[in-house]
Amino acid sequence: MSKTALIADIGGTNARFGIVDSQGIRDLVYLECRNYTGPVEAAEAYLGQIGIKNRPEVGVFAVAGPVVADLVNFTGSPWNFRISKVQEKMNFRIFETMNDFKAVALAIPDISPTLLHKMGGPEPEAGWAKGVLGPGTGLGVASLMWNGTDYLANPGEGGHVTMPATTDREFDIFHRLRVKYHHISAERVCSGKGLENLYNAIRVLDHKFDLPDLEAPEISQKAMTGSCDVCKESLDLMLAFLGRIAGNLALTLNARGGIYIAGGIPTKLGDYFHQSRFMEEFLAKGRMSELMKEIPVYMIKHDAIGLLGLESHARKLLK
Repeated sequence: MSKTALIADIGGTNARFGIVDSQGIRDLVYLECRNYTGPVEAAEAYLGQIGIKNRPEVGVFAVAGPVVADLVNFTGSPWNFRISKVQEKMNFRIFETMNDFKAVALAIPDISPTLLHKMGGPEPEAGWAKGVLGPGTGLGVASLMWNGTDYLANPGEGGHVTMPATTDREFDIFHRLRVKYHHISAERVCSGKGLENLYNAIRVLDHKFDLPDLEAPEISQKAMTGSCDVCKESLDLMLAFLGRIAGNLALTLNARGGIYIAGGIPTKLGDYFHQSRFMEEFLAKGRMSELMKEIPVYMIKHDAIGLLGLESHARKLLK
């Protein structure tokens, strides 16, 4: 009987499940979190759906939030759970839970070049720090540090750093957002929810009260087709803010090993992302702008790269 592991990448909207064995990953299924009361219920529904004969003995879950103790609370979801209880209910011999962007980071050291699009800078320098960030429902951030033998993935909560405004227009938008939020973090303007925040702030600021309520995919679509000026400004600002935050991360880490942009939003935007102000803002670091040109920047062309990180870790646990 071959040993298997159940992996799950659980975000604020979807839970992505798969089975890992010695051959790799299979039976990938996306489930909507809102249809289940928690990860155990979703996992059991998944196992029932794929009709697996032998229950997995190892579990590796990635979650959209910090993992610092037995109790896990999601940042953008009503779910919460105790790691010990999930292990007990699922009857896992080994069960590990990690931040979702730690899972993304785990995929980077061995990532196939075919999954990367080079956006700027030279080739990565061996042994130097790497930074990973990406907008989805929220904004995930992680880093990789070399220990002399391997890269170690370090999860962070960099999506909640304070977002800087640099123009009068941005200050006006942030002032409007302060009505809703006491702290304007990067995630408030660099994510799916952040895109909606920008759209709503701009239409109030510019007295465009005739514009309808829109969700992030609709805003993106209207921006890309040029059918809505407020949508276009919102998306353009979001990508500029993302470049600014990515540059801050690169400077903080001196990330000569590369900055890697993940998340579902960039891959869906395609050429629109590459033609945005992302790289302009990434490089705009005053006296450090020349240094920024020495940092490689990549977009990851896989919209669920965290699953590959979970697969890699699960296969080590199965050995």
